[in-house]
Amino acid sequence: MTYHPKSDFMHVMMQRGFLADCTDYQAFDEALSKGVVPGYIGFDATAKSLHVGSLIQIMTLRWLQKTGHKPITLMGGGTTKVGDPSFRADERPLLTPDQIDDNIAGIKQVFAKYLDYDDSPTGALMLNNAEWLDDLNYLDFLRDIGRHFSVNRMLSFESVKSRLDREQSLSFLEFNYMILQAYDFLELNRRYGCLVQFGGSDQWGNIVNGIDLTRRVLEHEIYGMTTPLLTTSDGKKMGKSADGAVWLNAEMRSPYEFWQFWRNTTDADVGRFLKLYTELSLDECERLSALEGSEINEAKIVLANAVTALCHGDVAAATAEATAREVFEKGGVGDDLPTLSLSNDELPMSIVQAIVRAGLAKSGKEAKRLITENGARLDDAPLTDAGLMLDADALASPIKLSAGKKRHALVQLAG
Repeated sequence: MTYHPKSDFMHVMMQRGFLADCTDYQAFDEALSKGVVPGYIGFDATAKSLHVGSLIQIMTLRWLQKTGHKPITLMGGGTTKVGDPSFRADERPLLTPDQIDDNIAGIKQVFAKYLDYDDSPTGALMLNNAEWLDDLNYLDFLRDIGRHFSVNRMLSFESVKSRLDREQSLSFLEFNYMILQAYDFLELNRRYGCLVQFGGSDQWGNIVNGIDLTRRVLEHEIYGMTTPLLTTSDGKKMGKSADGAVWLNAEMRSPYEFWQFWRNTTDADVGRFLKLYTELSLDECERLSALEGSEINEAKIVLANAVTALCHGDVAAATAEATAREVFEKGGVGDDLPTLSLSNDELPMSIVQAIVRAGLAKSGKEAKRLITENGARLDDAPLTDAGLMLDADALASPIKLSAGKKRHALVQLAG
């Protein structure tokens, strides 16, 4: 791609690795150069927090605002009732309206850290598509909107085709999802002048549908831009770790564990992640990613600090780094480690159960295997006895449990 962007936003997207594809680079760039462009990303409310896999989208909106434009975060209060079939092997479980509202409340906490919601021309908007989807008249919708969609074309989209090729069921409920998402873009353009939808590259078909629908109904020119679907250099999906999703809300993943996730980035990913997930200058990102040997660990600490500071604040990042240094370099226990507090009524407790309760293993079977394979430690000493019982005397002072070299937790008596 030899196009040289005029707008600050497109320049950042191309320089830092956010850009996978765009429906019309030049026209979109022109629009960005002429004035404030409102742009949106939709987030379905399937959990009480977003995870690291959504962070590239959040950072896209943050850069949109930082370069003088207006981000719109669209909560899928309506579409979550249907479920996005994109690249899923099965249908999503349906949630109740109360569950959806609770999830939206949790997700809003994440966005408040990254975007400024105010009444200024570039102030972010938090919207919910239930606002226009809940009261749709089905017959009117079929007549006015449904007639613009070709089933043949919808069947050709990769997200649908992959399900059908594997002869997996795709319900009519889910098939409607892409029509509803297209309608979201139409409504956002009509109500708020939204000119662009962002999304992962798996959303390309849905985004193009919305652009096409808006052209047909309103005769407006709008745009779509996708970001790459990220995997780590070892092929793992971004946002997952050995012990599950890396959530952005502190109550679902502690700032210390969040910091550790970034500190454990593989060497090959450091440069790419610095550009995507921090606001360090490109020169600094290049300098840090060029470090080799043990020096690359300092780059990983810079990465962990910068990402954690954006998500949880400067104090949480500094505390996490101090705890890590205490735990790893000085053999201490650290004040900020995930902590399991047990009451006297719960004692005695097996060490296996304590490992599970502390979040270091998902099951007793996994905890026992950890001990058998010499992967567990108690106060930094090898833990070899899977039958060990913890009583009040054993917990007279807090103990540190470790799974491998990088995951630790404290177990203590509740005060």
